[in-house]
Amino acid sequence: MEAKIVVLPGDGIGPEVTAEALRILEAVAKRGNHSFAYDTQLMGGCSIDRHGVALTGEALAACQASSAVLLGAVGGPKWDDPSAKVRPEQGLLALRKGLGVFANLRPVKVHPALIDSSPLKPERLAGVDILVIRELTGGLYFGQPKGRDVKDGHERAVDTLEYHDFEVQRVVELAFRLANDRKRKVTSVDKANVLESSRLWRQISTSIGKANPGIALDHMLVDTASMRLITSPGSFDVLVTENMFGDILTDEASVLAGSMGMLPSASIGNGGPGLYEPIHGSAPDIAGKGIANPVGTILSAAMLLRHSLGLPAEAAAIEAAVYRTIADGCRTADLGGSLGASRMTDEILKRL
Repeated sequence: MEAKIVVLPGDGIGPEVTAEALRILEAVAKRGNHSFAYDTQLMGGCSIDRHGVALTGEALAACQASSAVLLGAVGGPKWDDPSAKVRPEQGLLALRKGLGVFANLRPVKVHPALIDSSPLKPERLAGVDILVIRELTGGLYFGQPKGRDVKDGHERAVDTLEYHDFEVQRVVELAFRLANDRKRKVTSVDKANVLESSRLWRQISTSIGKANPGIALDHMLVDTASMRLITSPGSFDVLVTENMFGDILTDEASVLAGSMGMLPSASIGNGGPGLYEPIHGSAPDIAGKGIANPVGTILSAAMLLRHSLGLPAEAAAIEAAVYRTIADGCRTADLGGSLGASRMTDEILKRL
């Protein structure tokens, strides 16, 4: 297997955790006789500082021509002004659009050895294995019109929530395909009692559910889903929802695993390169200290192998090595341990 992987280390701890993930990928390549070529590009605050934009056209073109994209994290206090015309997050939105990725996959699985790291009671965490699928191309983040004006003497801000039927259809159909290899249960999360876009979402989800009678479909309002993620997370299998709801619910679900540093994500579309990144932010408070948890990025690299390079055995080997490393008591600081990023990766490599 030959593949070109664009690496976007980004800001804060991003360069540190992506470096550790590349060590894992290189070990996989060597042992499996694969050839991975890496092209490092700037995105986020570092790109703003160098080029004045969060993502240059050249960097986007490199990503579009790649087999897959591995991202660290973007943002930090230096670029935190929400009223700034150029912000790190613009690079992420432009990248998703430019790659045509429409679904963000965030697996949330609780390792038995880390149950005590979560603030939830242990009995609520037994058997938790959730795949959250967040739609990426529509909703409030992309709706038009948006902006500010003055109306009746008062300043007004406007955002619109917009969805097309095909955007809903493709992400819900993906949820059903992935559920087929799991517990065969899909929970579609919306706000259909209030929002017209959610009523369209529920209508389309219902239709897809009827076409897949072997998979159970459950509709749930987002406020109920946010409560159930804490009170009975084990009741979920595949959870699919729109952009902003998914953004919020996946961060909430991260507490189940004990640390945001543990969780990976994949953003995929219909063919073309996927985008892989840990769900955590740039953590500027610990950047440069070598203590960040690399597991989320390493597991993101495993998802890259599975979904973009068609190497499921290699992906499973990484995941098993991470699982054994944690079971053997290896911990980074966010999990109450003392291992730095490099040492944690060393331990994973020993078990790979």
